[in-house]
Amino acid sequence: FIRLPAHAGIDRIGVGTRPGAFTQRRFAMPRALKLFLHRLQLLALQITISVMSGRKPVLLAGPGSAMRLCGTVVELGARRVLIVTDAVLVKIGLIAPLAQALEAAGAACAVYDGVEPDPTHAQIEAGIALAREHRADAVLAVGGGSPMDAAKVIAACVGNNCRVADVVGNFKVKKAPLPVYAVPTTAGTGSEVTAVAVVTDTAARAKTPVVDGKLVPVMAALDASLMTGLPRAVTAATGMDALTHAVESYISGFANAETRPLSVAAVRLIFANLGKVCANGADLEARQAMALASTYAGFAFTRASVGYVHAIAHNLGGLYHTPHGLANAIVLPHVLDFSRDAAARQLAELTVEIGAATSAEPVAVRAQRFIDRLRALARETGIPETLDTLRAADIPVIARRAMDEAQGFYPVPRFMVQSECEALLAKLLP
Repeated sequence: FIRLPAHAGIDRIGVGTRPGAFTQRRFAMPRALKLFLHRLQLLALQITISVMSGRKPVLLAGPGSAMRLCGTVVELGARRVLIVTDAVLVKIGLIAPLAQALEAAGAACAVYDGVEPDPTHAQIEAGIALAREHRADAVLAVGGGSPMDAAKVIAACVGNNCRVADVVGNFKVKKAPLPVYAVPTTAGTGSEVTAVAVVTDTAARAKTPVVDGKLVPVMAALDASLMTGLPRAVTAATGMDALTHAVESYISGFANAETRPLSVAAVRLIFANLGKVCANGADLEARQAMALASTYAGFAFTRASVGYVHAIAHNLGGLYHTPHGLANAIVLPHVLDFSRDAAARQLAELTVEIGAATSAEPVAVRAQRFIDRLRALARETGIPETLDTLRAADIPVIARRAMDEAQGFYPVPRFMVQSECEALLAKLLP
């Protein structure tokens, strides 16, 4: 079994009434039994992740790679392609050249631009309907995490002749989806290489996952030339999203010889380049470095998982529609404060990797310096320290939902209980 810290304090285990739902019924159980069951959950999850994340997409990189991808989509057999994106990218003219490239190569195109941040079941169902009407045999996702998540679920539902609700949860995609190709236009989510999509349940005001190895895109193009016009605030938030993936995967109990180098490479690239792209969005070299960092971090967290930052951020997003990258950016330093002693060795190693310390300095000093440098990077890039929409009255339910998401599923270095999560959230009040 995976060895847990002696202070792992899981006081209660909740029982959900349905996927994505949370119940207030709690059943106390002896500590020894709780820890034994938790070990079993983590062991099962580690095995599942290993199986689920075996496939990796082919990557094209560099300016012009998105256009090369369009030709390759047709070479691989696609004849009727649905482009899934958002209205803004259509309006600024980013989609038209890609559609023209696909058509020039011999594919008929339809464009679904109804994806909004935190895509809902209704938005995705509309995309499914268009895919069926177009008789699509492939899906090209163009945009940030929301279009890529929507594209994955559209492809899964068309391939399985089902609705969104049928694939929400773990391993509900029974048959192969339509092949998905991805062109990220932000450097943050890593969705172009992951087996996860997130959809919003508007009735429950919650984000719900679709997790299945079949969702991994076939191919992705990391084309920095599509990112140069990204607004500074979006650049900062998505860059900090990628940094969260890299750091949480590095301090994870599932980190391994495959994921650690990817996490480290992402952390190095982000600390070296995020400030540059926020200061000068036209810096193509720095943009390309950030695109690579996002993908490296995506590969890492697919195998090593994430932690409390994501558990809290998901629920801030579900309740307030807070952009996921921004929520991660605000929460990350506070979770690292909480985990600092338990993850001191890993944080100390990252401090050396970014050139902020030498290995001769004490581990505790280096660990604290990493958190200090993280806060300095957040300030430099304009990330706020508090969340304007957070209401004190909502803190207990946010904390409870975050604990329900995390406990038993995220291999964190130090375990958190309800009261500790509430105290952390209180620090985010405006």
